[in-house]
Amino acid sequence: MSTQYGVVLFDSTQRAIQAERALKAAGLLVKLIPVPRQISSDCGVCLRFLWQDHSRVEEVLRDHRVAFAGIRQL
Repeated sequence: MSTQYGVVLFDSTQRAIQAERALKAAGLLVKLIPVPRQISSDCGVCLRFLWQDHSRVEEVLRDHRVAFAGIRQL
């Protein structure tokens, strides 16, 4: 079975970095990556995470009031 990933999209690089800090502090494995070509975004970077963690990722971002444009499965 291959690893499934998701990405969190943002309107700014600042928010992506803020989200990265919050998610890493919560113990989640995340990585800043360029937005995949097939996905459009106002910002050039997004956060990749393990798809199995998508509920927790959204919860942490909402708890920390980090605005995001969307969450997509890759």
